Amino acid sequence: MASRADAPLSSMATPAAHRPDIAWPPSIQRADITGIILAGGLGRRMSADGQGVDKGLERFRGRPMAAHAIERLTPQVGPIAINANRNADQWAAFGLPVFRDRLPDFAGPLAGLQAAMAFASTPWVMTVPCDSPFLPADLVVRLAQAAADGDAQLAVARTGDQPHPVFALVKRSLEPDLAAFLASGRRRIDAWYAPLRVVEVNFADEQAFVNLNTADELRQFDPDRAE
Repeated sequence: MASRADAPLSSMATPAAHRPDIAWPPSIQRADITGIILAGGLGRRMSADGQGVDKGLERFRGRPMAAHAIERLTPQVGPIAINANRNADQWAAFGLPVFRDRLPDFAGPLAGLQAAMAFASTPWVMTVPCDSPFLPADLVVRLAQAAADGDAQLAVARTGDQPHPVFALVKRSLEPDLAAFLASGRRRIDAWYAPLRVVEVNFADEQAFVNLNTADELRQFDPDRAE
């Protein structure tokens, strides 16, 4: 069962590794964490014809949307990489390692997490979606602090009563467990982590975790975007 910790913040803070008053726990340091941009989805809701687009490559405030997530996550982790299942050349242009899901057919964020755990060499991986350009500047250190304090295997962000399981700090040693879960045909993130030692960390700013899933949402947050 998940436990909870409160962690108020503002998504408008200048991107930084962490606020000066928040220290990394001795057992989990920044270098112990591989940051993963999850960009392996179909993006059907973003496309007019429902066939899907590579959301992270869509323009947002003058840059590919994923560039905003990368910029905010990079100071908070050690290595960083991208999980993407198409347009490999375009993703490689970000100058980061790119890897695909190990499962076929766009199997969802858990498939991306499992591939990330197999790819990484650090004790922890930190996942964020490519379509969340406002992620908190102190996201990772707060999750690490809560995971260390609670001896958790996984730390998940939440706002109010809403967990955000794709914003997660996960022990890489859980990869065999996740691989077995996926092999059974199950795909729900919360069903996978329910029996694990999980801590949820509350963040006050809901906008920090906004996912831009549709063209209308892109225009809402980027008024200069062309129709």
